[in-house]
Amino acid sequence: MTTDGFTTCLWFDGQAEEAAHYYVSVFKNSGIGRIGRYTEGGPGQAGSVMAVEFTAGGQKFTALNGGPQFTFSEAISFQIFCADQEEVDHYWNRLTEDGGEPGPCGWLKDKYGVSWQVIPDGLIDMIGDPDPAKAARTTSAMMSMGKLDIAALKKAYEGE
Repeated sequence: MTTDGFTTCLWFDGQAEEAAHYYVSVFKNSGIGRIGRYTEGGPGQAGSVMAVEFTAGGQKFTALNGGPQFTFSEAISFQIFCADQEEVDHYWNRLTEDGGEPGPCGWLKDKYGVSWQVIPDGLIDMIGDPDPAKAARTTSAMMSMGKLDIAALKKAYEGE
């Protein structure tokens, strides 16, 4: 057992392996690791998937088939910082497909109910700019969007 770093555990109700494969297909630098199965002594059906270790976007995760007791909420979300509009479009489109839900200001829920923020690089600097007019214009533009449009955000920032 390693003692450095941490892994995010995502609790599913029977879809852990499916979800792990889905996230691996969405993100670069991803792969499936160990798959643990329930034994006769476990709460799940013997032989069924208990947990799947995977990496998505270079981050470590465990997908756990824990049952229906807990579900995801917007109180926790993952931020995806994107270099350009092509990346924003890719992540937004992939994560809202097949039952995902677009939300406001770059937020969305994927088909499993996990919340994500798809954020263009530089946005945090623009909305935190020391010039209050630039920050306000950018924030106002962002608040009117679902999927974020980098060109429109830059125009708002510049006052165009």
